Amino acid sequence: MWRVVSRGSSVIFHSKKWNPLSVTVRAFSASTGLYGFPHLKTAKGFQSFVDEAIQRSGELISYICTKQPAAEVMRAMDEISDTVCSVIDSAELCRHTHPNREFVEEASKASMRINEYLHYLNTNRDLYDAIKKAERECHMLSEEAKRGVRNLRVDFERGGINLCSEKLDRVNTLNIEMSHLCREYNENIVMDPGTVDIYPSSCIPKNLHYLVRPINRSESLITKDLSGSRGTLKEKGFRITTDPQTLASVLQLSSDDKVRKKVYMRGNSVPQANVDVLKRLISARHELAQIMGCNSYAEFSIKPNMALSPKVVMSFLLEMSKMVQSKTREELKLLTKFKREKCGQSDGDLRPWDETYYMTMMKSSAYKLDASVVGSYFSLSNCIEGLKVLVQSLFGATFHSIPLAPDESWDPHVLKLSLHHPEEGDLGYLYLDLYSRKGKYPGCAHFAIKGGRRISQTEYQLPIVALVCNFSGSQNPLAVRLNHSEVETLFHEFGHALHSLLSRTDYQHFSGTRAVLDFAEIPSNLFEYYAWDYRVLRKFARHYSTGEEIPQKLVESMQGARDMFAATELQRQIFYALVDQTLFGEQPLPHGDISSVVAELKREHTNFEHVEGTHWETRFSHLLNYGAGYYSYLYAKCFAATIWKKLCQEDPLSSTTGFALRTKFLQHGGAREPDALLNDLVGDGIYRYHDGGIMPDISCLCDEMKLVEEYMQQVHLL
Repeated sequence: MWRVVSRGSSVIFHSKKWNPLSVTVRAFSASTGLYGFPHLKTAKGFQSFVDEAIQRSGELISYICTKQPAAEVMRAMDEISDTVCSVIDSAELCRHTHPNREFVEEASKASMRINEYLHYLNTNRDLYDAIKKAERECHMLSEEAKRGVRNLRVDFERGGINLCSEKLDRVNTLNIEMSHLCREYNENIVMDPGTVDIYPSSCIPKNLHYLVRPINRSESLITKDLSGSRGTLKEKGFRITTDPQTLASVLQLSSDDKVRKKVYMRGNSVPQANVDVLKRLISARHELAQIMGCNSYAEFSIKPNMALSPKVVMSFLLEMSKMVQSKTREELKLLTKFKREKCGQSDGDLRPWDETYYMTMMKSSAYKLDASVVGSYFSLSNCIEGLKVLVQSLFGATFHSIPLAPDESWDPHVLKLSLHHPEEGDLGYLYLDLYSRKGKYPGCAHFAIKGGRRISQTEYQLPIVALVCNFSGSQNPLAVRLNHSEVETLFHEFGHALHSLLSRTDYQHFSGTRAVLDFAEIPSNLFEYYAWDYRVLRKFARHYSTGEEIPQKLVESMQGARDMFAATELQRQIFYALVDQTLFGEQPLPHGDISSVVAELKREHTNFEHVEGTHWETRFSHLLNYGAGYYSYLYAKCFAATIWKKLCQEDPLSSTTGFALRTKFLQHGGAREPDALLNDLVGDGIYRYHDGGIMPDISCLCDEMKLVEEYMQQVHLL
């Protein structure tokens, strides 16, 4: 079965012998369109892009069915995947980022068509039989090719190829239904972000005015003259759209608790339509899993991963939950005391809409941090320079800006960089789409456009990726200044991009992030550390006007503020992962009240109350993209903490560190077993086996967050 997370682009398959000449690379076509694809010079080009992908795949299917040897079957299957995924990936990037509505609509149509074609591929018995035959005859293949053949066979079976026709039809129907539900869920988030009207306008501080829209309301009043005539008074106010980004800003910066409460309540109770959408999605996924012989969708989803089963995942999450309990209680006491002191109350409770505001205030008070001062060292141009510093220091490579060809870009402010090595030449290409604009994907993400793959011994298809962010402000990178949370997010996504750009797999099936989910998140978590290390920051974080290097004391204050409520932040991520596991776990159908399940988990595993009438889960889109897989962030975070401590911490920018990261880890993508790569990188002890699955060692993360001592004291008291 073709996994739709695959990343690749179309090339013409040739059945030819290896030619031991000097290596050349294959990248863009000379005839350009969007992302370098010739078809995409216009929006309607998506139609012919799909047509050609289907035609070429049909040719390759015919070729495979002529009883080719195992090596040729694997190469042809990989090209089918590469061809189809070039359409899927470009359509997804276009749907989320293109400002032209016609392009977005045509990309959506292309996405639906090619996904329907995937169902045909995934149920093609001739292809499945060819793969099984290749697996029986694969003793002469490379280890990567053997792994590829085996994975393809397993993926076919996970798609239901062995089911009777009635059940297989139902699986295909469910897959299409789930795709539509996911799209409906995301569209509802965009169409119904929620609004709150605040009067009077003085309730909103000036530093939030850029987020809100002025409004007026008229009130009738009786004039004081003897005529008793009526007049009207216009009162000024503001309308707040409670999309996640605005919601977070208001909860953090508004001093008016009534405003925060209104915004919190509204922002966590929209879109109402997704209550039903999510319920139907859970039901469809559960039915799919049961048809496939699994007890739950969580079991079906986790089976290919390192963790292997929901039992292992829940053991991991509950162990983490116990580990943070003591410290989170202490953090809550400190925060509650701080609120009471600021409000002049002796018994005021901390409400959910208070948390972010008082955390921010307490951090600023304790460490004398001023967000504008911190941001003055992180202009966007400085941060891009930081990415260049990383690749130069670690890998001896450089990023070069290169001009975009006609019709290649989707916005005038998109940048294109080539990652170049002095001895190896270009390693890959990176698009940077960094500024917010109306209709654009609201978060930050890494989109692959082409996966790396070996065409022949002399040709290699270079990886091409896009890094998409939503930094607000001017389109001048010198004028845009990031808060440090945005810097951390940029480095996180850059970790994904490096995984793709440095990958050198023979097959795009394994290129870059095309690894099991709970392994693929490790590089992104690892590169977050680089955004906090003073030895790294001093290389690029300079004052936007004076050029002064960021002071070490300021970085230490930033680190102190980060650590102040680190256990609470970790507990929140554990809670999210537990919600994800529970909703897609062994539940009776039809599923009960989802919000009550979420509320109970919140009461059991956090220190904060659930507010009746809210349903935060209706715009937590990770439930769609990572159904039963959200644990991967925490799971990977533990691995990243160990890698940082044992390999990177002593000298994070050394070429020795970079050589190990590249040759033992990043360049392999998903082509080797994850546990073998991790063990090769840092040695024994980075994981342990538990109930047949793999559990990460949590000691380095706990040491880093100073959780071990508190946990041991708690155990001793028990």
